[in-house]
Amino acid sequence: MQRSAFKKAGVLLSTILIVILHFPLVSANIKSFAVAKKQSVARGSLSANSDSTVNNNIVNTAALLYEHMQLDVLGLSRQTFDYAMKGFNHLLQTGKLDNGHIISIADFSLPSSKKRLFVIDLEKEEVVFNTYVAHGVNSGAAMANEFSNQPESYKSSPGFYETLHTYSGGHGYSLRLEGLEKGINDNANRRDIVIHGAGYVNENLIKSQGYIGRSWGCPALPENLYKPIINKIKDGTCLFIYSPSKLYLSKSKIINA
Repeated sequence: MQRSAFKKAGVLLSTILIVILHFPLVSANIKSFAVAKKQSVARGSLSANSDSTVNNNIVNTAALLYEHMQLDVLGLSRQTFDYAMKGFNHLLQTGKLDNGHIISIADFSLPSSKKRLFVIDLEKEEVVFNTYVAHGVNSGAAMANEFSNQPESYKSSPGFYETLHTYSGGHGYSLRLEGLEKGINDNANRRDIVIHGAGYVNENLIKSQGYIGRSWGCPALPENLYKPIINKIKDGTCLFIYSPSKLYLSKSKIINA
């Protein structure tokens, strides 16, 4: 799907301005650069040096956001957030996302007994939801250690996704996902990897067995929260399922862009 250069520039600019407009500690020269960046992208004349400067600004912006939203207190590691924001920025630059204000992070470096899904509104600089999320039954018990992109593997697939449209299926109200990483999660549609609610995502199972139930590969959510979460993140937002796997981190073209 092609988008105009102006749209790409505008969406890219949003991630930089999110913090610039709200944090007085960010210098005025970065604001000036953001305007120049928008104009350069629109003209298709972005240089390697200016691109490097933007990447440095994105890193600084991510650090400010992380501290401001106290994500460490909620259990989201700085490394996970940095990877998420780096990939998010790359997807904005390449026009892969229709909604540049919301990012969802499923941190599979944490066990499923932890609230490891973070839905973040970057425009408002707040965590909208922080709750449990299931991984695939063949990915592991408490921890997701095994991943696959293959149909009927019943394993989770890490990486970056774009949320698509909602529908009503076997699990009721659900949200389709498009895997954006070739060879890693691009079989998501073929595998019917979607976001849906599930009764096995509950704290009672944590108390009885130490971890929540598992899916067939879908990032399933608690029954009392899946509908508002789906409504918040549908239609073109970024979902990042993080795995600390060295194989994923070395193979991901988005992480390494």
